[in-house]
Amino acid sequence: MQSKEITPEAYIESLPEERKTAISELRKVIKKNLPKGFVEEMSYGMIGYVIPHKLYPAGYHCNPKLPVPFMNIASQKNFVAIYHMGLYAKPEMLKWFTTEYQKNNTSKLDMGKSCMRFKKMDQIPFKLIGELASKMTPQDWLDFYEKNYKK
Repeated sequence: MQSKEITPEAYIESLPEERKTAISELRKVIKKNLPKGFVEEMSYGMIGYVIPHKLYPAGYHCNPKLPVPFMNIASQKNFVAIYHMGLYAKPEMLKWFTTEYQKNNTSKLDMGKSCMRFKKMDQIPFKLIGELASKMTPQDWLDFYEKNYKK
């Protein structure tokens, strides 16, 4: 479900209370841990953390008018989703994350290529998501992105 809200604050305000709390906490932990250079904005109808055009004027290869995406959080119909491009792109990061998740959680991780889905808000590993957010700088992501995705 893509939101039509134009600011992260408006997006959060539009959510049901339980989701509002979870998304607010995710936003707080991500912003606290995300390396300098990423910018928060609405991206694809979700709260997104991107590499802005001022750092990378070429923009996203799929649509150069957009900044390069890195991480998103969203309230979907049946779950809260966290998207992280590093998990999709770097097997060693995915291995680190899944190993750490299993150490600290009894619930099974519901995950796609870059998307983690949490149906129960009390099962979101906020501290681990903060650690994940801190693992790549904008330059780390751009180096990998240019080597593997940019044609």
